[in-house]
Amino acid sequence: MTEKDPNGMKYRQRLQRGMTRWRHIVGNPNFNHQDFQLEQVEVTIPGLDPAFDNYRLINLSDIHLGQWITPEHLEGVVDLVNKEKPDSITITGDFVSYILDDVAQDLERSLKKLKPKEYSLAVLGNHDHWLSADRIRNILHRCDIIDVSNDFYTIQRDEALLHVAGVDSVMLGKHRLDLVMEKLPTDGPAILLAHEPDFADISSTTGRFSLQISGHSHGGQFLIPGLGTFIRGPHFLKYPAGKYMVGDMVQYTSRGLGTNIFWLRINCDPEITVFTLKSPEGAK
Repeated sequence: MTEKDPNGMKYRQRLQRGMTRWRHIVGNPNFNHQDFQLEQVEVTIPGLDPAFDNYRLINLSDIHLGQWITPEHLEGVVDLVNKEKPDSITITGDFVSYILDDVAQDLERSLKKLKPKEYSLAVLGNHDHWLSADRIRNILHRCDIIDVSNDFYTIQRDEALLHVAGVDSVMLGKHRLDLVMEKLPTDGPAILLAHEPDFADISSTTGRFSLQISGHSHGGQFLIPGLGTFIRGPHFLKYPAGKYMVGDMVQYTSRGLGTNIFWLRINCDPEITVFTLKSPEGAK
C-alpha cells in the first residue's frame, strides 16, 4: 500500500478480477437458498406503540457485490427477502468491495426489485466511500431507497411513530451523530443503522436508541461453535457477531451476505436478518 493508494486498491482490484476468472474453482456463481441463513431476531422496543407490534424489518448488510456475491446470488437474495413480505427493509452498507464499474448496473437492477410493504432505508459503509459514495447514493435514489446516513426517517401509522436513524461510515470519520440527535424528534422510539458495530459504545450513551443494527465484521467469516470468532478488527473488536446488550440498547451485528477479499466462511453462513419488533404493550 502506498500513500497514493492507501488501501492497496489497485492490488485488490486485480486480485478480485483474477478470482472472478477462476470462480468455477473458488466459488459457485449460482444461487442456492441453502447457502443463506434467515436469522429470526425478536426485539422489544420500549415505547413502541402497539400499532407497530410485530413490525417485521429485514436487514441486509455487506453485499460486497463482485466478490463472492455474484449478480445471480443477489437476485436470489432479493427473491428470498420479498417472499418474507417485510414491512420495511434496511441495508447497513458495503454494497460493493473494490470495483464498482463492473457491477453498478447489476446492483441497481437487483435493488430496484426489493418490495417491502413500506420503505427501504440504508446507510453507507467504508467500501462505498472508497469507491464512490456519490455513485452509490445515486443508485439508492433511483431504487427508491432512503439514505439515512447522518439523518433519519419517520415511519408513521396513524399517530404512532417509529424513527429509523443512521450514521455514515465511522471507520472513515463520516459519522455525525450530533446532527442526527439535533434533528431527531423527542417523541417516538428510534433505532439506529450504523455500519460499524462498535459504535454502539457511543450511540448507547445517548439513551435515545433501543436497537442498533450493524454489519462490517462479516461475523469474522470463521466461527467456533459456542465460542464465536477470534477474527476481529477495527470497529468490530467488541461486537463481531450476533446480539448484545450495550447499556439499555440492543446491538445486533449481522454476519452479512458477502465476504472480504478472502472468499472463505467456516461455520459462518451469509445472513439475512429478520427483526420482529415487539411493543411492551402488545398489539391493539
